[in-house]
Amino acid sequence: MKGDKCEAQGRDPKPAAPHQPTEEEEALIEFHRSYRDLFQFFCNNTTIHGAIRLVCSQHNRMKTAFWAVLWLCTFGMMYWQFALLFEEYFSYPVSLNINLNSDKLVFPAVTICTLNPYRYTQIKGELEELDRITEQTLFDLYKYNSSSSLVAHPRGRRDLQETLLHPLQRLRDPTLPLAARRARSAASSLQDNNPQVNWKDWKIGFKLCNQNKSDCFYQTYSSGVDAVREWYRFHYINILSRLPDTFTSLEEDKLGNFIFNCRFNQVSCNQANYSHFHHPIYGNCYTFNGENSSNLWMSSMPGIDNGLTLTLRTEQNDFIPLLSTVTGARVTVHGQDEPPFMDDGGFNLRPGVETSISMRKEALDRLGGNYGDCTNNGSDIPVKNLYPSKYTQQVCIHSCFQESMVKECGCAYIFYPRPKHVEYCDYKKHDSWGYCYYKLQDAFSSDRLGCFTKCRKPCSVTSYQLSAGYSRWPSVTSQDWVFQMLSLQNNYTIKNKRNGVAKLNIFFKELNYKTNSESPSVTMVTLLSNLGSQWSLWFGSSVLSVVEMAEFIFDLMVITFLMLLRRFRSRYWSPGRGGRGAQEVASTPASSLPSRVCPQPSYPTSSPPSPDTSQALTAPPPAYATLAPSSLARTSSSAFTPGEP
Repeated sequence: MKGDKCEAQGRDPKPAAPHQPTEEEEALIEFHRSYRDLFQFFCNNTTIHGAIRLVCSQHNRMKTAFWAVLWLCTFGMMYWQFALLFEEYFSYPVSLNINLNSDKLVFPAVTICTLNPYRYTQIKGELEELDRITEQTLFDLYKYNSSSSLVAHPRGRRDLQETLLHPLQRLRDPTLPLAARRARSAASSLQDNNPQVNWKDWKIGFKLCNQNKSDCFYQTYSSGVDAVREWYRFHYINILSRLPDTFTSLEEDKLGNFIFNCRFNQVSCNQANYSHFHHPIYGNCYTFNGENSSNLWMSSMPGIDNGLTLTLRTEQNDFIPLLSTVTGARVTVHGQDEPPFMDDGGFNLRPGVETSISMRKEALDRLGGNYGDCTNNGSDIPVKNLYPSKYTQQVCIHSCFQESMVKECGCAYIFYPRPKHVEYCDYKKHDSWGYCYYKLQDAFSSDRLGCFTKCRKPCSVTSYQLSAGYSRWPSVTSQDWVFQMLSLQNNYTIKNKRNGVAKLNIFFKELNYKTNSESPSVTMVTLLSNLGSQWSLWFGSSVLSVVEMAEFIFDLMVITFLMLLRRFRSRYWSPGRGGRGAQEVASTPASSLPSRVCPQPSYPTSSPPSPDTSQALTAPPPAYATLAPSSLARTSSSAFTPGEP
């Protein structure tokens, strides 16, 4: 094999001339005889710095050991740095790039609601019984009389329980000690002839049970206002669920009854610029510049004169007082392909006030895949989109809750879109849906349903940063002629005129918009550059040096394989020949394989054989020291015939 020490014998102490390999002896792959020869060849010829110091000082063991330790420490430090670089790369870090752009902007969609749910004239028959029971409940609990009918026809609590499920009740606070409750009750009875309890000792709520009445709980509230509103809302939802799908709200096509004036970019709006829908709590809602608009509005200039201006009617003559306790209007700004979530992103407009909302657009592009937990279009989200819009995180969360509602309660919540062939919840058809809903709402809030985990953020998001300013409108000096014009044009007849009107301005503060985009912090090119820098720092070499290292490792593997093969052949190849066969196999000469010429050591015995003699030997070489010169001559002459090819 390559690297075999050329055995030579002779009396001359000088080393023999190196043997020059012929063309037939050259081969594509050369093998070394031993690990030592391979290591010496590698250290003498490699381009890696410091490797030659391992063999050039072989007579000084201390220096050789020093360079060996230094070389190994350097090698370890380099691969420690390699590990840090690979760890950083596979952590997939990102960099945030901020770009500032300026161009014409598409005006967002604006949805505004009346804060006036279904009017009494529309569903008065369904609400009359609920209103009467609510008035009686308020009288029994708080001695509040909102009409004279209660005095003329008083009804007891037992009659209420017979006509309406889940009546509102007064419950003792279990967290308050008994001694404190007795002391407060005694103090209250001394101050008033009527032995009424201190309201701090009680909570207001209503009872909910599962279908077989085996498990019940009270939905309680510390505030009486919150308790009455939530109880009324619970029964109001059941009434709405009985309405047919074709039921429409009053005056939905008469935009002028709610909006006195609409202008965008100094141009009046028309019917093609808005669409209508009804919200169970916020009433009639209108979306301007939505997805269904014929031509989307474009903003080419910032400022209040180049945006949307609305004059609104905010009267509350026919409000449902127990369902909506505020007056004004509710507005939200969103994208054209996004549904308006009035509960999540909306805010109220105050009557008698001009509200000016300035906008600034921002766009965010996240990296998906290994770099971030986001989705491109929601196709990989295990939640069905129930909204006729693109994927957003809010859309997914609401769809996830509705999906859990249908699965656990057997009906759909009326505030969210329902799946096909599923009814809205009504305790006349689903008597335990309230129990199921409040249990599910608690699990949803604590993320036990997994909706917040399933619904990942979208990779591309466009948002609008809003800032609002308020001023009194109309002013004291101008209110007379403003109200006069509204009365003539829009039949505006309200006693307290300021409480029935509001003004809204929505515009871009500036046309510059910010784009935040993520990019990989460490790319493959950066990784290779860092690896090369570390390799050059510690060893001062290049890519070719890496190839040399790979070749060295390959030669090590080949030598190990050949040694194992020899040992296997010597032990198992010719078992019938015994020790002689094993000896012949194990003593295969170096000339049987292509060899590399190395310096010839000198021996004190006879001179080494000629090259021709070494090439012709096909058997193990004899012990030359025991042969006479005449015998060696005869052997050489018999082995080689002049002129023989």
